[in-house]
Amino acid sequence: MSRIVIIGGGPAGYEAALVAAQLDADVTVVEADGAGGACVLHDCVPSKTFIASSEVVTSYRDTEEFGVHYEGAGTVTVDAAAVHGRVKRLALAQSGDIHAKLIKAGVTLVKGTAKMGDDTLGHTHRVRVRPADGDAEYAIDASTVLIATGATPRRLASALPDGERILTWRQVYDLPALPEHLIVIGSGVTGAEFASSYLAMGVPVTLVSSRDRVMPHEDADAAMAIERVFRARGMTILNNSRADAVKRVGDGVEVTLADGRVVTGSHALMAVGSIPNTTDLGLTEYGVNVGPGGYVTVDRVSRTNVPGVYAAGDCTGVLPLASVAAMQGRIAMWHALGEAVAPLRLRTVAANVFTDPELATVGVSQADVDSGKVPARQVMLPLAGNARAKMAGLDDGFIKLFCRPASGIVVGGVVVAPRASELIMPLTMAVENHMTVDQLAHTITIYPSLSGSLAEAARQLMQHDVE
Repeated sequence: MSRIVIIGGGPAGYEAALVAAQLDADVTVVEADGAGGACVLHDCVPSKTFIASSEVVTSYRDTEEFGVHYEGAGTVTVDAAAVHGRVKRLALAQSGDIHAKLIKAGVTLVKGTAKMGDDTLGHTHRVRVRPADGDAEYAIDASTVLIATGATPRRLASALPDGERILTWRQVYDLPALPEHLIVIGSGVTGAEFASSYLAMGVPVTLVSSRDRVMPHEDADAAMAIERVFRARGMTILNNSRADAVKRVGDGVEVTLADGRVVTGSHALMAVGSIPNTTDLGLTEYGVNVGPGGYVTVDRVSRTNVPGVYAAGDCTGVLPLASVAAMQGRIAMWHALGEAVAPLRLRTVAANVFTDPELATVGVSQADVDSGKVPARQVMLPLAGNARAKMAGLDDGFIKLFCRPASGIVVGGVVVAPRASELIMPLTMAVENHMTVDQLAHTITIYPSLSGSLAEAARQLMQHDVE
């Protein structure tokens, strides 16, 4: 029987463990925090639960347009303690569900940490395990090791979090009340999501962006559309502004920008990226290649340069998405245990930013098309022309579709809309299965529905199918 040791119990680790157990391997998962890892306990699950609370508040916005009026004061208040309590309960519940699933599958779970051993024995790898309960360290010799240790919020020496006024995104759920004025440092996906959520909850938000627009790595049309929404709803966005330092001053914070300006608020949220958890694993000593920034170097089937040692998830820096981490982990086990497996294909991966509205993408990007890297035709339909959008009072957002110039094969898409994370699925299937705009256009959609705009975009591209 193959013996597998997985260091890390997040999406990459636990999904890999389930695959390996299904293939009758002896599987041990070593995880410091609990089943699901940081993704479930501190990052993705908590943040999206928090966002769900902000969406409830959003549903009360501009109801007069629909003929719905409040009695009395008509104000919506947010109980921070209740919101944070729900976030933590759901995270623990999800972790518990994953734990139960792993145990049922026959996986051995060890609460603690691990590192690669000092030597190898033939075709096995020695892993040294340090239990969290204080028991003595012990070794496991395994045929395959998967490194799935994830990443941690990046900390800047000039803006060290204190957990009270200067915060990482993992610390916001310990606040006794909502911030009076939140300054978000960093306008990438994480910064934009939290800025959007706090703004919806009625918190004044200042977003400090080092680039000329928010979410600079996302589709430019989509990012600018969301930035317009942010500004229209009262968010202060400081573009081309880099934060040099953040310090606590009394019951607030001061953020000093590179140009000398000082921005004050009650709290600062640091959203300046993550660093991989790879420093204490003994990887370099073991001979595993670790690239710039501490990321483990892997190929498209999750192999490192050392035979039998694989890596998956955020510690690889391939694409920081839970869905990608999970697939990397599954691929690693299928490959290690001799199953037929297709290499990871990032071109078919859908991604979503959980702002309001959401931003979802799949396949080729606008930058790829504009640069000539990928030849494609495109169409962009404003959501405001969709009947269902009009009924729901949705003025912001659009559908963008890319296809091959001659064949009409769908190669990418962008959706900016409420629940874009759901709307992107048909386009993801089209990209994955090499469907044409003709096939999309001939698919009957519900009327009225937002998904009808997907078919309409395809119809507008049909006329050029044959050149």
